[in-house]
Amino acid sequence: MTEPTGTPEPEAPDAPEVTPLLEPAGGVPPVLSTAAEFADAARALADGSGPIAVDTERASGYRYSQRAYLIQIKRNGSGSFLLDPIGSPGALAPVIDVLRGPEWVLHAADQDLPCLRELGFECVELYDTELAGRLLGLAKVNLAAMVAEFLGLGLIKGHGAADWSRRPLPDDWLNYAALDVEVLVELRDAMDAALVEQGKDGWAREEFAYILSRPPAPPRTDRWRKTSNIHTVKSTRTLAAVRELWSTREELAERRDVAPGRILPDTAIVNAATVDPKSASELTRLPVFGGPRQRRQAGIWLGALQRARELPDSKLPARKTNGPGLPPVSRWEQRNPEASARLQHVRPALKAIAEANTLPVENLLAPDVVRQLCWDGLKGPVTVEAVDTHLAAAGARAWQRGLCVQALTDALLAAAEGGPGPAETPAAE
Repeated sequence: MTEPTGTPEPEAPDAPEVTPLLEPAGGVPPVLSTAAEFADAARALADGSGPIAVDTERASGYRYSQRAYLIQIKRNGSGSFLLDPIGSPGALAPVIDVLRGPEWVLHAADQDLPCLRELGFECVELYDTELAGRLLGLAKVNLAAMVAEFLGLGLIKGHGAADWSRRPLPDDWLNYAALDVEVLVELRDAMDAALVEQGKDGWAREEFAYILSRPPAPPRTDRWRKTSNIHTVKSTRTLAAVRELWSTREELAERRDVAPGRILPDTAIVNAATVDPKSASELTRLPVFGGPRQRRQAGIWLGALQRARELPDSKLPARKTNGPGLPPVSRWEQRNPEASARLQHVRPALKAIAEANTLPVENLLAPDVVRQLCWDGLKGPVTVEAVDTHLAAAGARAWQRGLCVQALTDALLAAAEGGPGPAETPAAE
């Protein structure tokens, strides 16, 4: 047996050199908060030209709501603006009017559009630089990485997870916020050129239009089942206690506009549900519940536990939910062998298309669309037309269908014929 030679692995290429972008070219703009200031900003934006870079800062992890606590805007010929929407949200009308029409450039639009819509903003035309990066097959699609790769600039990061509901906002936070839109339009132009070069600019336009047209996702059911470590709970009575404590925490969090985890952590919920203390002294001996704030709220948590104890057996939650949604793929072979066979053929086919087009497979076709197609199958004969109609009804865009329909049709037909999936095909002797 030949021993390894010990030849060293080739060194990874050096990261591209970047020029630090320490502050906006025109300095950090003042924070605007009055009707007069918003009106002045709107006039300046109207005098500018081209796309408008937009970003928001929220207070996720600190507040229950996902409202915007700061809005950053920049347009060529207009300059940069930092808007505080908290004190006078109704006074934003002039800015809302000016932004209705021009293209917005956002990074990860799904994060910013909901809170902007809540304030009355309406995006008519969108360019999402993060999604553009995914379509280009980039390994990293965070804003700093893409600005470094396409523009050779290094963004200051570090305050994205801060409590943006704080007032006044620190100067270094405002500098960070202003930098997030400082070169966003330039990044958009560089990425658009790359998409055109790869022949993917049409795909991007379809994706951006889809983001704007799709309705909000329906509320999730049984969200309490996402409580951390709930898998350690052994009885349905204890599950009911988790549900009552979670629901009580949710009501307090929404009423106080505080992130639920800051009201009571998941670990404390599961621990209290498991131990099931009957008195304040028993409850406050548990971790977390012994602090001054939790001592004051002991009656609230004991009330939730008591409600769980008093539930009749018929009202206890099931150990496992059979609600909407498909079962885990690991159970398909037992519960729906035909669906499992379809998935075994479809997945490799989609992976090959994604790799050939330098795309993440989840951007080629949404995973939930793929799973639903494989679980349900088609109601009639498997044809290209039938597959295309099914995908269109599920929201797949024209570019996705153009890439996938024939391969999906072939895979579904192969599954129906009973042959092994591509991953199972024995190697040639």
